[in-house]
Amino acid sequence: MASTADVTEEVLTNSGAQPDHDVIVIGAGVTGIYALHRFRELGLDVTVLEAGGGPGGTWYWNRYPGCRFDSESWSYGYSFSQELLDEWEWSEHFAAQPETLRYLEHVVEKFDLLRDMQFDCKVERCVWNEADLTWTVELEGGRRLTCRFLMTALGLLSAATLPSFEGMDDFDGLSFHTYYAPHEPVDYAGKRVAVIGTGATGVQVIGEIADRVAELKVFQRRPNWCAPLHNAEITPGEMADIRARYDEVFARCAETPGGFIHGPNRSKLAEIPETERLAFWEDLYAAPGFAVWLGNYRDVLMDEDANAEFSAFIADKIRGRVDDPAVAEKLIPTDHGFGVQRVPMETGYYEAYNRDNVELVDVSETPIERITPTGIATTDREFEFDIIVYATGFDAITGSFDRIDFVGSDGLTLREKWEETPVTYLGVQMAGFPNLFMLAGPTAGSNSTNFPRAIETGVDWAADLARHIIDNDVSRVECTVEAEDEWTEHVRELYAYLLLRKAKSWFTGYNSNVEDRQRTRYLIYNGGAPRYTKRLNEVAEAGYAGFTLS
Repeated sequence: MASTADVTEEVLTNSGAQPDHDVIVIGAGVTGIYALHRFRELGLDVTVLEAGGGPGGTWYWNRYPGCRFDSESWSYGYSFSQELLDEWEWSEHFAAQPETLRYLEHVVEKFDLLRDMQFDCKVERCVWNEADLTWTVELEGGRRLTCRFLMTALGLLSAATLPSFEGMDDFDGLSFHTYYAPHEPVDYAGKRVAVIGTGATGVQVIGEIADRVAELKVFQRRPNWCAPLHNAEITPGEMADIRARYDEVFARCAETPGGFIHGPNRSKLAEIPETERLAFWEDLYAAPGFAVWLGNYRDVLMDEDANAEFSAFIADKIRGRVDDPAVAEKLIPTDHGFGVQRVPMETGYYEAYNRDNVELVDVSETPIERITPTGIATTDREFEFDIIVYATGFDAITGSFDRIDFVGSDGLTLREKWEETPVTYLGVQMAGFPNLFMLAGPTAGSNSTNFPRAIETGVDWAADLARHIIDNDVSRVECTVEAEDEWTEHVRELYAYLLLRKAKSWFTGYNSNVEDRQRTRYLIYNGGAPRYTKRLNEVAEAGYAGFTLS
Protein backbone atom coordinates (compact mmCIF):
# COMPACT_ATOMS: atom_id res chain seq x y z
CA MET A 1 0.00 0.00 0.00
CA ALA A 2 1.30 3.48 -0.89
CA SER A 3 2.36 5.77 1.95
CA THR A 4 0.65 9.10 2.61
CA ALA A 5 3.70 10.87 1.21
CA ASP A 6 3.54 8.79 -1.99
CA VAL A 7 -0.14 9.57 -2.50
CA THR A 8 0.36 13.27 -1.79
CA GLU A 9 3.23 13.43 -4.32
CA GLU A 10 1.15 11.67 -6.97
CA VAL A 11 -1.78 14.03 -6.43
CA LEU A 12 0.50 17.05 -6.78
CA THR A 13 2.04 15.59 -9.93
CA ASN A 14 -1.40 15.14 -11.50
CA SER A 15 -2.68 18.59 -10.50
CA GLY A 16 -4.50 20.71 -13.02
CA ALA A 17 -6.92 18.05 -14.23
CA GLN A 18 -10.66 18.71 -14.12
CA PRO A 19 -12.09 17.07 -10.98
CA ASP A 20 -14.41 14.12 -11.42
CA HIS A 21 -17.16 15.74 -9.33
CA ASP A 22 -18.06 19.03 -7.73
CA VAL A 23 -18.94 17.24 -4.49
CA ILE A 24 -18.19 13.81 -3.06
CA VAL A 25 -20.25 12.76 -0.05
CA ILE A 26 -18.92 9.90 2.08
CA GLY A 27 -21.80 7.86 3.49
CA ALA A 28 -25.32 7.00 2.29
CA GLY A 29 -27.13 7.03 5.61
CA VAL A 30 -29.73 9.51 6.82
CA THR A 31 -27.30 12.41 6.33
CA GLY A 32 -25.86 11.38 2.97
CA ILE A 33 -29.28 10.76 1.46
CA TYR A 34 -30.51 14.23 2.31
CA ALA A 35 -27.21 15.85 1.34
CA LEU A 36 -27.35 14.32 -2.13
CA HIS A 37 -30.89 15.59 -2.59
CA ARG A 38 -30.04 19.16 -1.49
CA PHE A 39 -26.73 19.56 -3.34
CA ARG A 40 -28.19 18.10 -6.50
CA GLU A 41 -30.94 20.74 -6.31
CA LEU A 42 -28.19 23.33 -6.66
CA GLY A 43 -27.14 21.84 -9.98
CA LEU A 44 -23.91 20.40 -8.61
CA ASP A 45 -22.32 17.19 -9.85
CA VAL A 46 -22.53 15.01 -6.71
CA THR A 47 -21.69 11.39 -6.01
CA VAL A 48 -22.15 9.48 -2.76
CA LEU A 49 -19.64 6.79 -1.76
CA GLU A 50 -20.99 4.10 0.57
CA ALA A 51 -19.09 1.17 2.08
CA GLY A 52 -22.26 -0.91 2.38
CA GLY A 53 -24.20 -2.68 -0.33
CA GLY A 54 -27.13 -0.26 -0.24
CA PRO A 55 -28.39 2.99 1.27
CA GLY A 56 -29.47 3.36 4.87
CA GLY A 57 -26.28 3.70 6.92
CA THR A 58 -27.05 2.63 10.48
CA TRP A 59 -30.31 1.08 9.36
CA TYR A 60 -28.59 -0.90 6.61
CA TRP A 61 -25.97 -2.43 8.91
CA ASN A 62 -27.75 -3.00 12.23
CA ARG A 63 -29.98 -6.04 11.73
CA TYR A 64 -29.73 -7.53 15.18
CA PRO A 65 -32.93 -8.77 16.86
CA GLY A 66 -34.84 -5.99 18.59
CA CYS A 67 -33.20 -3.13 16.67
CA ARG A 68 -35.60 -0.18 16.52
CA PHE A 69 -36.06 3.54 17.09
CA ASP A 70 -36.16 4.91 20.58
CA SER A 71 -37.30 8.29 19.33
CA GLU A 72 -40.81 8.53 17.91
CA SER A 73 -40.69 7.34 14.31
CA TRP A 74 -42.90 10.19 13.12
CA SER A 75 -40.46 12.71 14.66
CA TYR A 76 -37.48 10.92 13.11
CA GLY A 77 -38.44 10.93 9.43
CA TYR A 78 -37.50 13.72 7.03
CA SER A 79 -39.54 16.91 7.06
CA PHE A 80 -38.39 18.46 3.76
CA SER A 81 -41.12 17.03 1.51
CA GLN A 82 -44.83 17.46 2.21
CA GLU A 83 -45.58 14.80 -0.39
CA LEU A 84 -43.35 12.34 1.44
CA LEU A 85 -45.04 13.17 4.75
CA ASP A 86 -48.47 12.70 3.19
CA GLU A 87 -47.77 9.30 1.65
CA TRP A 88 -45.66 7.46 4.24
CA GLU A 89 -47.44 5.59 7.03
CA TRP A 90 -45.52 4.45 10.08
CA SER A 91 -46.81 1.21 11.58
CA GLU A 92 -45.38 1.70 15.10
CA HIS A 93 -44.60 4.65 17.31
CA PHE A 94 -41.04 3.32 17.53
CA ALA A 95 -40.35 1.62 14.22
CA ALA A 96 -38.20 -1.50 13.92
CA GLN A 97 -35.10 -1.60 11.70
CA PRO A 98 -36.73 -3.32 8.68
CA GLU A 99 -39.40 -0.62 8.45
CA THR A 100 -36.90 2.20 8.85
CA LEU A 101 -34.70 0.76 6.12
CA ARG A 102 -37.74 0.46 3.84
CA TYR A 103 -38.50 4.11 4.55
CA LEU A 104 -34.99 5.27 3.59
CA GLU A 105 -35.02 3.08 0.48
CA HIS A 106 -38.37 4.64 -0.42
CA VAL A 107 -36.88 8.13 -0.08
CA VAL A 108 -33.95 7.18 -2.30
CA GLU A 109 -36.29 5.79 -4.95
CA LYS A 110 -38.81 8.62 -4.76
CA PHE A 111 -36.19 11.31 -5.36
CA ASP A 112 -34.19 9.27 -7.89
CA LEU A 113 -31.05 9.34 -5.78
CA LEU A 114 -29.75 5.86 -6.54
CA ARG A 115 -28.15 6.92 -9.83
CA ASP A 116 -25.70 9.14 -7.94
CA MET A 117 -24.76 6.59 -5.28
CA GLN A 118 -21.86 4.13 -5.46
CA PHE A 119 -21.96 1.13 -3.13
CA ASP A 120 -19.30 -1.26 -1.82
CA CYS A 121 -16.93 1.71 -1.93
CA LYS A 122 -14.78 1.80 1.19
CA VAL A 123 -12.89 5.10 1.42
CA GLU A 124 -9.33 4.61 2.67
CA ARG A 125 -7.60 7.95 2.12
CA CYS A 126 -8.47 11.54 1.23
CA VAL A 127 -5.68 13.97 0.29
CA TRP A 128 -5.91 17.74 -0.26
CA ASN A 129 -4.11 19.15 -3.29
CA GLU A 130 -3.32 22.82 -2.78
CA ALA A 131 -2.07 23.24 -6.37
CA ASP A 132 -5.49 22.80 -7.97
CA LEU A 133 -7.71 23.06 -4.88
CA THR A 134 -9.18 19.58 -5.04
CA TRP A 135 -9.49 16.50 -2.89
CA THR A 136 -8.38 13.08 -4.09
CA VAL A 137 -10.38 10.22 -2.59
CA GLU A 138 -8.76 6.80 -2.70
CA LEU A 139 -10.98 3.72 -2.40
CA GLU A 140 -10.15 0.22 -1.30
CA GLY A 141 -8.86 -1.54 -4.39
CA GLY A 142 -6.98 1.50 -5.67
CA ARG A 143 -9.66 3.48 -7.54
CA ARG A 144 -9.39 7.25 -7.13
CA LEU A 145 -11.84 10.10 -7.55
CA THR A 146 -11.33 13.86 -7.31
CA CYS A 147 -13.68 16.64 -6.24
CA ARG A 148 -13.80 20.33 -5.43
CA PHE A 149 -15.60 19.84 -2.15
CA LEU A 150 -15.54 16.80 0.12
CA MET A 151 -18.47 16.22 2.48
CA THR A 152 -18.48 13.60 5.23
CA ALA A 153 -21.77 11.98 6.24
CA LEU A 154 -20.19 9.42 8.56
CA GLY A 155 -22.36 7.83 11.23
CA LEU A 156 -21.67 8.78 14.83
CA LEU A 157 -22.03 5.10 15.84
CA SER A 158 -20.59 3.30 12.83
CA ALA A 159 -17.11 2.25 13.99
CA ALA A 160 -17.97 -0.98 15.79
CA THR A 161 -15.54 -2.15 18.47
CA LEU A 162 -14.93 -5.71 19.57
CA PRO A 163 -13.28 -6.78 22.83
CA SER A 164 -9.82 -8.33 22.72
CA PHE A 165 -10.53 -11.69 24.33
CA GLU A 166 -8.10 -14.44 23.50
CA GLY A 167 -9.50 -17.09 21.18
CA MET A 168 -12.26 -15.06 19.54
CA ASP A 169 -11.43 -16.55 16.13
CA ASP A 170 -11.53 -20.09 17.54
CA PHE A 171 -15.27 -20.20 18.27
CA ASP A 172 -16.97 -22.85 16.12
CA GLY A 173 -20.47 -21.39 16.34
CA LEU A 174 -21.95 -18.15 14.98
CA SER A 175 -20.54 -14.95 16.47
CA PHE A 176 -20.91 -11.32 15.43
CA HIS A 177 -20.88 -7.72 16.61
CA THR A 178 -24.43 -6.38 16.55
CA TYR A 179 -23.47 -3.78 13.92
CA TYR A 180 -22.50 -6.61 11.58
CA ALA A 181 -25.39 -8.93 12.39
CA PRO A 182 -26.09 -11.36 9.52
CA HIS A 183 -28.37 -9.98 6.82
CA GLU A 184 -30.01 -13.37 6.43
CA PRO A 185 -32.41 -14.33 9.28
CA VAL A 186 -30.86 -16.14 12.25
CA ASP A 187 -32.91 -18.83 13.96
CA TYR A 188 -32.49 -18.34 17.70
CA ALA A 189 -35.11 -20.90 18.68
CA GLY A 190 -33.68 -23.59 20.93
CA LYS A 191 -30.17 -22.13 20.76
CA ARG A 192 -27.69 -21.47 23.58
CA VAL A 193 -26.87 -17.78 23.26
CA ALA A 194 -24.41 -15.43 24.94
CA VAL A 195 -24.85 -11.66 24.83
CA ILE A 196 -21.78 -9.70 25.90
CA GLY A 197 -22.71 -6.16 26.90
CA THR A 198 -25.72 -4.44 28.44
CA GLY A 199 -25.68 -1.06 26.71
CA ALA A 200 -28.52 0.20 24.52
CA THR A 201 -27.98 -2.49 21.88
CA GLY A 202 -27.55 -5.39 24.28
CA VAL A 203 -30.71 -4.38 26.13
CA GLN A 204 -32.70 -4.54 22.88
CA VAL A 205 -31.28 -7.94 21.93
CA ILE A 206 -31.89 -9.48 25.36
CA GLY A 207 -35.48 -8.30 25.57
CA GLU A 208 -36.20 -9.60 22.07
CA ILE A 209 -34.76 -13.12 22.21
CA ALA A 210 -35.13 -14.17 25.88
CA ASP A 211 -38.34 -16.08 25.27
CA ARG A 212 -37.07 -17.77 22.09
CA VAL A 213 -33.74 -19.26 23.07
CA ALA A 214 -33.04 -22.42 25.05
CA GLU A 215 -30.46 -20.63 27.22
CA LEU A 216 -29.38 -17.01 27.43
CA LYS A 217 -26.33 -15.91 29.40
CA VAL A 218 -25.86 -12.15 29.73
CA PHE A 219 -22.26 -11.09 30.42
CA GLN A 220 -22.37 -7.71 32.14
CA ARG A 221 -19.42 -5.55 33.19
CA ARG A 222 -21.30 -2.42 34.27
CA PRO A 223 -25.10 -2.04 34.39
CA ASN A 224 -26.94 0.84 32.75
CA TRP A 225 -30.03 2.68 33.85
CA CYS A 226 -32.86 1.61 31.55
CA ALA A 227 -36.48 2.69 31.20
CA PRO A 228 -39.48 1.18 29.40
CA LEU A 229 -40.05 2.17 25.77
CA HIS A 230 -43.84 1.59 25.83
CA ASN A 231 -44.05 0.98 22.09
CA ALA A 232 -47.40 0.46 20.37
CA GLU A 233 -48.86 0.11 16.90
CA ILE A 234 -50.12 3.25 15.21
CA THR A 235 -53.78 2.96 14.26
CA PRO A 236 -55.06 4.52 11.01
CA GLY A 237 -56.78 7.20 13.06
CA GLU A 238 -53.58 8.00 14.97
CA MET A 239 -51.60 8.20 11.73
CA ALA A 240 -54.15 10.60 10.26
CA ASP A 241 -53.86 12.76 13.37
CA ILE A 242 -50.04 12.70 13.25
CA ARG A 243 -50.08 13.63 9.58
CA ALA A 244 -52.35 16.60 10.31
CA ARG A 245 -49.99 17.78 13.06
CA TYR A 246 -46.60 17.41 11.36
CA ASP A 247 -45.99 21.18 11.39
CA GLU A 248 -46.65 21.19 15.12
CA VAL A 249 -44.42 18.12 15.66
CA PHE A 250 -41.43 19.61 13.86
CA ALA A 251 -41.92 23.01 15.49
CA ARG A 252 -41.87 21.29 18.87
CA CYS A 253 -38.67 19.44 17.98
CA ALA A 254 -37.06 22.71 16.88
CA GLU A 255 -37.68 24.34 20.26
CA THR A 256 -36.44 21.58 22.60
CA PRO A 257 -32.76 21.15 23.54
CA GLY A 258 -32.72 17.54 22.37
CA GLY A 259 -34.65 18.11 19.16
CA PHE A 260 -37.29 15.63 20.31
CA ILE A 261 -40.94 16.18 21.21
CA HIS A 262 -39.80 15.86 24.84
CA GLY A 263 -38.46 18.97 26.53
CA PRO A 264 -37.26 19.57 30.10
CA ASN A 265 -39.45 20.67 32.99
CA ARG A 266 -37.68 23.81 34.20
CA SER A 267 -39.28 23.83 37.65
CA LYS A 268 -36.82 23.67 40.54
CA LEU A 269 -37.02 20.18 42.00
CA ALA A 270 -36.44 21.45 45.56
CA GLU A 271 -39.50 23.71 45.23
CA ILE A 272 -41.83 20.87 44.20
CA PRO A 273 -43.63 18.98 47.02
CA GLU A 274 -42.53 15.36 47.30
CA THR A 275 -45.97 13.94 46.51
CA GLU A 276 -46.21 16.10 43.39
CA ARG A 277 -42.81 15.17 42.01
CA LEU A 278 -43.36 11.47 42.72
CA ALA A 279 -46.66 11.63 40.85
CA PHE A 280 -44.88 13.40 37.97
CA TRP A 281 -42.19 10.71 37.90
CA GLU A 282 -44.81 7.97 37.85
CA ASP A 283 -46.36 9.63 34.81
CA LEU A 284 -42.97 9.88 33.13
CA TYR A 285 -42.18 6.23 33.78
CA ALA A 286 -45.49 5.25 32.19
CA ALA A 287 -44.98 7.57 29.19
CA PRO A 288 -43.45 6.37 25.90
CA GLY A 289 -39.96 7.07 24.63
CA PHE A 290 -37.44 9.52 26.03
CA ALA A 291 -39.97 11.40 28.19
CA VAL A 292 -38.51 9.84 31.33
CA TRP A 293 -35.05 11.13 30.37
CA LEU A 294 -35.53 14.36 28.42
CA GLY A 295 -38.92 15.43 29.78
CA ASN A 296 -37.82 15.28 33.40
CA TYR A 297 -37.01 18.10 35.76
CA ARG A 298 -33.96 19.85 34.35
CA ASP A 299 -32.22 19.57 37.73
CA VAL A 300 -32.05 15.79 37.40
CA LEU A 301 -29.33 16.09 34.75
CA MET A 302 -27.51 19.00 36.39
CA ASP A 303 -27.70 18.68 40.18
CA GLU A 304 -26.15 15.78 42.14
CA ASP A 305 -28.86 15.67 44.82
CA ALA A 306 -31.74 15.83 42.36
CA ASN A 307 -30.14 13.14 40.24
CA ALA A 308 -29.59 10.90 43.26
CA GLU A 309 -33.25 11.22 44.24
CA PHE A 310 -34.53 10.27 40.81
CA SER A 311 -31.97 7.48 40.48
CA ALA A 312 -33.34 6.01 43.74
CA PHE A 313 -36.84 6.17 42.23
CA ILE A 314 -35.71 4.21 39.15
CA ALA A 315 -33.76 1.74 41.30
CA ASP A 316 -36.97 0.90 43.14
CA LYS A 317 -38.71 0.34 39.79
CA ILE A 318 -35.99 -2.16 38.84
CA ARG A 319 -36.34 -3.97 42.17
CA GLY A 320 -40.07 -4.19 41.57
CA ARG A 321 -39.61 -5.80 38.15
CA VAL A 322 -36.87 -8.34 38.95
CA ASP A 323 -37.88 -11.25 41.18
CA ASP A 324 -34.43 -12.16 42.54
CA PRO A 325 -33.23 -9.33 44.86
CA ALA A 326 -29.56 -10.23 44.29
CA VAL A 327 -29.97 -10.03 40.50
CA ALA A 328 -31.90 -6.78 40.80
CA GLU A 329 -29.05 -5.15 42.70
CA LYS A 330 -26.56 -6.23 40.03
CA LEU A 331 -28.72 -4.46 37.43
CA ILE A 332 -28.70 -1.15 39.33
CA PRO A 333 -25.73 1.11 38.50
CA THR A 334 -23.64 2.41 41.37
CA ASP A 335 -20.99 4.32 39.40
CA HIS A 336 -23.28 6.90 37.76
CA GLY A 337 -26.74 8.39 38.10
CA PHE A 338 -29.73 8.08 35.80
CA GLY A 339 -29.48 9.99 32.54
CA VAL A 340 -25.83 11.01 32.68
CA GLN A 341 -25.16 8.30 30.11
CA ARG A 342 -27.28 7.48 27.10
CA VAL A 343 -30.43 5.80 28.50
CA PRO A 344 -31.33 2.45 26.88
CA MET A 345 -35.07 2.18 26.25
CA GLU A 346 -36.29 -1.38 26.80
CA THR A 347 -39.20 -3.72 26.29
CA GLY A 348 -39.33 -6.60 28.77
CA TYR A 349 -35.63 -6.30 29.55
CA TYR A 350 -35.85 -6.62 33.32
CA GLU A 351 -38.53 -9.30 33.13
CA ALA A 352 -36.15 -11.40 31.02
CA TYR A 353 -34.13 -12.08 34.18
CA ASN A 354 -37.18 -13.69 35.78
CA ARG A 355 -37.06 -16.50 33.24
CA ASP A 356 -35.50 -19.85 34.14
CA ASN A 357 -33.50 -19.90 30.90
CA VAL A 358 -31.78 -16.52 31.49
CA GLU A 359 -28.73 -15.99 33.69
CA LEU A 360 -26.79 -12.81 34.47
CA VAL A 361 -23.01 -13.30 34.61
CA ASP A 362 -21.22 -10.48 36.41
CA VAL A 363 -17.82 -10.24 34.71
CA SER A 364 -16.65 -7.70 37.27
CA GLU A 365 -16.65 -10.65 39.69
CA THR A 366 -15.76 -13.48 37.29
CA PRO A 367 -14.01 -11.94 34.26
CA ILE A 368 -13.98 -13.56 30.84
CA GLU A 369 -10.61 -15.26 30.34
CA ARG A 370 -11.00 -16.42 26.75
CA ILE A 371 -13.34 -17.52 24.01
CA THR A 372 -13.13 -21.26 23.42
CA PRO A 373 -14.12 -23.32 20.37
CA THR A 374 -17.35 -24.24 22.20
CA GLY A 375 -18.11 -21.08 24.18
CA ILE A 376 -16.77 -18.75 26.86
CA ALA A 377 -14.44 -19.43 29.77
CA THR A 378 -14.57 -17.14 32.83
CA THR A 379 -12.46 -17.33 35.96
CA ASP A 380 -15.33 -19.29 37.52
CA ARG A 381 -16.47 -21.76 34.84
CA GLU A 382 -16.83 -22.58 31.15
CA PHE A 383 -20.05 -22.04 29.20
CA GLU A 384 -21.05 -23.71 25.94
CA PHE A 385 -22.89 -21.70 23.28
CA ASP A 386 -24.22 -21.94 19.76
CA ILE A 387 -24.22 -18.16 19.23
CA ILE A 388 -22.16 -15.32 20.74
CA VAL A 389 -23.46 -11.77 20.27
CA TYR A 390 -20.97 -8.97 20.91
CA ALA A 391 -22.98 -5.91 21.99
CA THR A 392 -19.76 -4.09 22.80
CA GLY A 393 -20.41 -0.67 21.35
CA PHE A 394 -18.55 1.76 19.16
CA ASP A 395 -15.59 4.07 18.91
CA ALA A 396 -18.14 6.86 18.87
CA ILE A 397 -18.21 9.92 16.63
CA THR A 398 -14.49 10.17 15.80
CA GLY A 399 -13.97 6.44 15.21
CA SER A 400 -15.36 6.50 11.69
CA PHE A 401 -13.10 9.47 10.85
CA ASP A 402 -10.05 7.72 12.30
CA ARG A 403 -10.57 4.80 9.92
CA ILE A 404 -9.99 7.10 6.94
CA ASP A 405 -6.63 8.80 6.38
CA PHE A 406 -7.53 12.48 5.86
CA VAL A 407 -4.44 14.48 4.86
CA GLY A 408 -4.70 18.27 4.96
CA SER A 409 -2.90 21.20 3.40
CA ASP A 410 0.27 20.93 5.49
CA GLY A 411 0.53 17.14 5.42
CA LEU A 412 -1.05 16.85 8.88
CA THR A 413 -3.55 14.03 9.22
CA LEU A 414 -6.90 14.56 10.88
CA ARG A 415 -6.10 11.67 13.19
CA GLU A 416 -3.05 13.58 14.42
CA LYS A 417 -4.97 16.84 14.77
CA TRP A 418 -7.59 15.13 16.91
CA GLU A 419 -5.19 13.09 19.00
CA GLU A 420 -6.22 14.76 22.27
CA THR A 421 -9.79 15.76 21.43
CA PRO A 422 -11.71 16.82 18.30
CA VAL A 423 -10.90 20.39 17.29
CA THR A 424 -13.47 21.91 14.93
CA TYR A 425 -15.35 25.07 14.07
CA LEU A 426 -19.08 24.49 14.60
CA GLY A 427 -18.48 20.77 14.10
CA VAL A 428 -18.38 21.68 10.39
CA GLN A 429 -14.73 22.24 9.45
CA MET A 430 -11.14 22.19 10.70
CA ALA A 431 -8.30 24.60 10.00
CA GLY A 432 -5.80 22.94 7.70
CA PHE A 433 -8.46 20.98 5.80
CA PRO A 434 -9.88 23.35 3.16
CA ASN A 435 -13.05 22.46 1.27
CA LEU A 436 -13.72 19.54 3.65
CA PHE A 437 -17.08 19.84 5.40
CA MET A 438 -18.50 17.54 8.03
CA LEU A 439 -22.26 17.28 7.78
CA ALA A 440 -22.50 15.50 11.14
CA GLY A 441 -19.08 15.94 12.68
CA PRO A 442 -17.77 15.95 16.25
CA THR A 443 -19.05 18.89 18.34
CA ALA A 444 -21.87 19.59 15.85
CA GLY A 445 -25.42 19.79 17.15
CA SER A 446 -26.48 16.55 15.45
CA ASN A 447 -24.56 14.17 17.71
CA SER A 448 -26.45 15.09 20.88
CA THR A 449 -29.94 15.63 19.47
CA ASN A 450 -32.66 13.92 17.42
CA PHE A 451 -30.43 13.10 14.48
CA PRO A 452 -32.62 13.70 11.39
CA ARG A 453 -33.89 17.00 12.79
CA ALA A 454 -30.34 18.19 13.36
CA ILE A 455 -28.90 16.96 10.07
CA GLU A 456 -31.64 18.70 8.09
CA THR A 457 -30.54 21.91 9.83
CA GLY A 458 -26.86 21.18 9.16
CA VAL A 459 -27.26 20.09 5.54
CA ASP A 460 -29.54 23.04 4.74
CA TRP A 461 -26.92 25.39 6.19
CA ALA A 462 -24.18 23.70 4.14
CA ALA A 463 -26.36 23.96 1.04
CA ASP A 464 -26.80 27.70 1.64
CA LEU A 465 -23.02 27.99 1.97
CA ALA A 466 -22.65 26.08 -1.30
CA ARG A 467 -25.02 28.53 -2.98
CA HIS A 468 -22.92 31.41 -1.62
CA ILE A 469 -19.78 29.71 -2.98
CA ILE A 470 -21.35 29.34 -6.43
CA ASP A 471 -22.70 32.88 -6.55
CA ASN A 472 -19.38 34.41 -5.51
CA ASP A 473 -17.03 32.20 -7.53
CA VAL A 474 -15.32 30.90 -4.39
CA SER A 475 -12.87 28.04 -4.86
CA ARG A 476 -11.37 27.62 -1.38
CA VAL A 477 -13.06 27.63 2.03
CA GLU A 478 -11.22 27.15 5.32
CA CYS A 479 -12.07 28.11 8.88
CA THR A 480 -9.60 30.21 10.83
CA VAL A 481 -7.56 28.87 13.74
CA GLU A 482 -9.07 31.57 15.96
CA ALA A 483 -12.64 30.49 15.16
CA GLU A 484 -11.70 26.87 15.71
CA ASP A 485 -10.11 27.62 19.09
CA GLU A 486 -13.09 29.68 20.25
CA TRP A 487 -15.61 26.97 19.34
CA THR A 488 -13.55 24.18 20.89
CA GLU A 489 -13.31 26.09 24.17
CA HIS A 490 -17.05 26.84 24.06
CA VAL A 491 -17.81 23.12 23.66
CA ARG A 492 -15.48 22.29 26.54
CA GLU A 493 -17.15 24.86 28.82
CA LEU A 494 -20.63 23.48 28.15
CA TYR A 495 -19.63 20.11 29.60
CA ALA A 496 -19.23 21.77 33.00
CA TYR A 497 -22.99 22.32 33.35
CA LEU A 498 -24.10 18.69 33.00
CA LEU A 499 -23.47 15.63 35.12
CA LEU A 500 -22.65 13.62 32.00
CA ARG A 501 -19.14 15.05 32.25
CA LYS A 502 -18.46 12.49 35.01
CA ALA A 503 -19.72 9.44 33.14
CA LYS A 504 -17.75 6.74 31.38
CA SER A 505 -19.76 6.82 28.17
CA TRP A 506 -19.44 7.66 24.51
CA PHE A 507 -20.69 11.17 25.36
CA THR A 508 -17.25 11.73 26.88
CA GLY A 509 -15.33 9.60 24.40
CA TYR A 510 -14.93 6.60 26.71
CA ASN A 511 -14.62 3.07 25.32
CA SER A 512 -12.76 0.38 27.25
CA ASN A 513 -12.35 -1.71 24.09
CA VAL A 514 -10.32 0.97 22.28
CA GLU A 515 -6.77 1.88 23.15
CA ASP A 516 -6.42 5.48 24.33
CA ARG A 517 -10.16 5.90 24.84
CA GLN A 518 -10.18 5.62 28.65
CA ARG A 519 -10.09 9.40 29.12
CA THR A 520 -12.39 12.36 28.63
CA ARG A 521 -12.70 13.77 25.13
CA TYR A 522 -15.12 16.54 24.19
CA LEU A 523 -17.17 15.00 21.39
CA ILE A 524 -20.65 16.52 21.56
CA TYR A 525 -22.26 19.93 21.71
CA ASN A 526 -24.31 20.35 24.89
CA GLY A 527 -25.87 23.73 24.17
CA GLY A 528 -29.06 22.30 22.70
CA ALA A 529 -30.59 22.38 19.23
CA PRO A 530 -32.07 25.92 19.33
CA ARG A 531 -28.83 27.46 20.51
CA TYR A 532 -26.79 25.61 17.87
CA THR A 533 -29.17 26.62 15.09
CA LYS A 534 -29.02 30.25 16.25
CA ARG A 535 -25.21 30.16 16.10
CA LEU A 536 -25.21 28.71 12.58
CA ASN A 537 -27.59 31.43 11.42
CA GLU A 538 -25.50 34.17 13.02
CA VAL A 539 -22.37 32.90 11.28
CA ALA A 540 -24.13 32.88 7.90
CA GLU A 541 -25.67 36.33 8.38
CA ALA A 542 -22.22 37.71 9.19
CA GLY A 543 -20.91 36.58 5.79
CA TYR A 544 -19.77 33.21 7.15
CA ALA A 545 -17.74 34.68 9.96
CA GLY A 546 -14.86 32.47 11.02
CA PHE A 547 -14.33 31.14 7.49
CA THR A 548 -11.88 32.43 4.90
CA LEU A 549 -13.48 32.27 1.45
CA SER A 550 -11.15 32.93 -1.47
